[in-house]
Amino acid sequence: MTDSPNTFKRNLKLIDSTAIVIGSMIGSGIFIVSADMSRQLGSPGWLLIAWIITGILTIIAALSYGELAGMMPKAGGQYVYLREAFNPLTGFLYGWSLFAVIQTGTIAAVGMAFAKFMGVLVPWFSEKNVWLDLGFMKFNTVQILAISSIVILTWLNSRGIKAGKIVQNSFTFTKFLALLVFLVIGLFFASNSDAIHFNSSIFWSAVQTNKDGSIVTALSGFAIVAAIGTAMVGSLFSSDAWNNITFTASEVVNPKRNIPLSLFLGTLIVTIIYLLMNVVYLQVLPLRGTHEAATVVQRGMQFATDDRLGTASMSNIFGNSAVIIMAVFIVISTFGCNNGLILAGARVYHTMSNDGLFFSKVGKLNKHQVPSTGLYIQCVWASLLCLSGRYSDLLDYVVFTVLIFYVLTILSVYVLRIKKPDAERPYKAFGYPVLPAIYIITAIFIMVILLIYKPLYTWPGLIIVAIGVPIYYIWKYLKRK
Repeated sequence: MTDSPNTFKRNLKLIDSTAIVIGSMIGSGIFIVSADMSRQLGSPGWLLIAWIITGILTIIAALSYGELAGMMPKAGGQYVYLREAFNPLTGFLYGWSLFAVIQTGTIAAVGMAFAKFMGVLVPWFSEKNVWLDLGFMKFNTVQILAISSIVILTWLNSRGIKAGKIVQNSFTFTKFLALLVFLVIGLFFASNSDAIHFNSSIFWSAVQTNKDGSIVTALSGFAIVAAIGTAMVGSLFSSDAWNNITFTASEVVNPKRNIPLSLFLGTLIVTIIYLLMNVVYLQVLPLRGTHEAATVVQRGMQFATDDRLGTASMSNIFGNSAVIIMAVFIVISTFGCNNGLILAGARVYHTMSNDGLFFSKVGKLNKHQVPSTGLYIQCVWASLLCLSGRYSDLLDYVVFTVLIFYVLTILSVYVLRIKKPDAERPYKAFGYPVLPAIYIITAIFIMVILLIYKPLYTWPGLIIVAIGVPIYYIWKYLKRK
């Protein structure tokens, strides 16, 4: 029996699904965000605790999603889970937020990171090199390259799921091997005894420092808890996008087994890698440093140039060549990361369209059995975000918005156990009901901390979600008309 041209083609095996999880998670964040986290925490011990909490939460969430993926192995993933557990409005708000901020904003940011690091290799790609000046808007060569990479990956994925998975597997395996080399060098050949001794002496001494190094505040008691919550914006963002594999459920071979397993394997592997990366940073560089210092070691983790910790860590062995080596790696990493994001996102819009909640043409597949219209609409919006220069602001809102829907989705496990007790569950959430509850409580606690201490990250995210409510009813009204 052959696949209908109007249905998705199952072409993703376990290794492909795991590659999407890993590849979508690992971009450029792990090489950068620990610098800001170091400024907020000022302590090696609390920095590692923040990453450990992030890893545990991510794995618990992935294990909980496994139950939902086994129950409903359909294209759209998380959107479908929310729709079935609560109502179409809740599902739409997630799909709306995904399109407006979560997926497209991340694609824009990763594309810009790709282009900026390409500029290290080819200096012509620079934000100072304005290619076209229209007066009201300037187009620099970094933006042009970022948009070009998004367009190319969109076109490749419009050629079929097989083309998309070949790109994904190739780049994921390449950066995975490169990461292993990085870890081996960092753990065994680049360690700095002075840095290790210094970091050991301040291991649990929490101190908050401004980015310009001007203000230092000692932390104790609840202030440490609050600092961990705000610092985790970086680690949570770096660990996000693992759920993208659920969007492609209709293209996964034996999805009831392979999606839950790929979620667990992918998040576990990335969590281990991220922890080891931070151990490398702490073995090579002192966590605290001086803002205006001349050398890499004197600047420390807190004030690594442009927050590029990966480059700073490798400079002890490779000298100035470390800049080129890390730029090559991050170019590969971000290109592969964006492929996974672009591939997965359009599947959600396709399902929304079939529910009458997105443009009708997005619900149709092309001759290669992929939602090409959805891919190109996603491409256009992500490209506009690159040009707007506001994608970085949107990303500030992503973590809080994502946490809202992660909490609701894991809550869906409880809701569906009540609403559909007899539904087939090939896999049941590990540690239910305790571990999912721990995730929900912890995530809500982090959101409250962010609401209090980082309102600029939170209220705009809430507003973006809220805007989806009138849009939902307008869309429903227009559909009826």
